Amino acid sequence: MLMVRAIIRPEKVTETLAELSAAGFPAVTKVDVVGRGKQRGIKVGDIYYDEIPKEMLLMIVNDDDKDEVIEIIMRTAKTGGTTAYGDGKIFVSPVEEAYTISSNSKGL
Repeated sequence: MLMVRAIIRPEKVTETLAELSAAGFPAVTKVDVVGRGKQRGIKVGDIYYDEIPKEMLLMIVNDDDKDEVIEIIMRTAKTGGTTAYGDGKIFVSPVEEAYTISSNSKGL
């Protein structure tokens, strides 16, 4: 099992979630987050925004599904050309165990 964490622009969340669900990946946790990437925030006129609102999608997927999930997120969360700063990041990490509280069962 793997945890996929995708930090994306808020305006791309609805489309991304719809595409994931249509592909058979409906289980997602969504969290409002703020932060900045390599661009170190943005400046609009005289105003500097140090922290930019984003959404973090968290998913636990089987190892075999990782590439498909990442491809869907990359395709749907992208806003423009090859260097559209601020589109987000995807992190993948191993999950050793998962438990469902309501059924006391182990696994996905």
